[in-house]
Amino acid sequence: MSDHLAHPRRDDRPEESGRERLSRLFDEDAELYDRARPGYPPELYDDLAELAGAGPGSRVLEVGCGTGQATVPLAGRGCRITAVEAGPHMAAVARRNLAGAAAVEVVTAEFENWPLPEEPFDTVVSATAFHWIDPAVRMVKAADALRPGGSLAVVRTQHVRGGTEEFFVEVQRCYERFDPDTPPGLRPPAASHIDGSDHAEEVAGSGRFGPTVFRRYERNLTYTTSAYLDVLRTYSGHRALPEAARDGLLGCIAGLIEGRYGGRVTKRYLIELAVSHRR
Repeated sequence: MSDHLAHPRRDDRPEESGRERLSRLFDEDAELYDRARPGYPPELYDDLAELAGAGPGSRVLEVGCGTGQATVPLAGRGCRITAVEAGPHMAAVARRNLAGAAAVEVVTAEFENWPLPEEPFDTVVSATAFHWIDPAVRMVKAADALRPGGSLAVVRTQHVRGGTEEFFVEVQRCYERFDPDTPPGLRPPAASHIDGSDHAEEVAGSGRFGPTVFRRYERNLTYTTSAYLDVLRTYSGHRALPEAARDGLLGCIAGLIEGRYGGRVTKRYLIELAVSHRR
């Protein structure tokens, strides 16, 4: 499944036919999402300040803030943020997490339908969410939200080769058993094989932005069995499975981690930042 085991196509490239339906699944358990989903490395925020101008006093529009994984650190760095989140439960948790941040407003709305304020933003940020926005709308509306010279900063995340590599080979059998849509032989790709040109081409094709600059960060996160299952339960592809198949899949994965890997596995992530300036 694309949420878990990488394939030559990216984790964050949902099929258009299911994009809208899958995008709604995250809101079903916002508390789990808030607890289980990892944040982003500190150096990403350093680069957001340097490349995209997301620093003290800057006016930031965040598209798809979730429960605030990126919003909280940006607020801590002095950004003035309007965060738009389509899921009402996710937005409620984000407001709780940002209760002490006076310069942050969390708006419950679909970005596609949300009326832009008159005052333009310095930076539009979207962290692991831009791919859920309607492709016919996202570039044009992001550009419309920005002042001339303002920045679009898109963060994407991919599971790549590394960590407990043998586990991610063996676990494929669980996916092939319980998810009939799983292609055989899926393996996490090397980070060097992940291509960001699709985003750069979309930016260029809009005619609204200059060239895209990329920064990449790799990190390993180690999970206990229960913590790893919690992460999987937040992925749209896993949530979309029929209950019996999902329970069977998670049970199979748990048995493998406990039986062969001592109750812990390490997953390697590639986090990619793409920054483009509005013409």
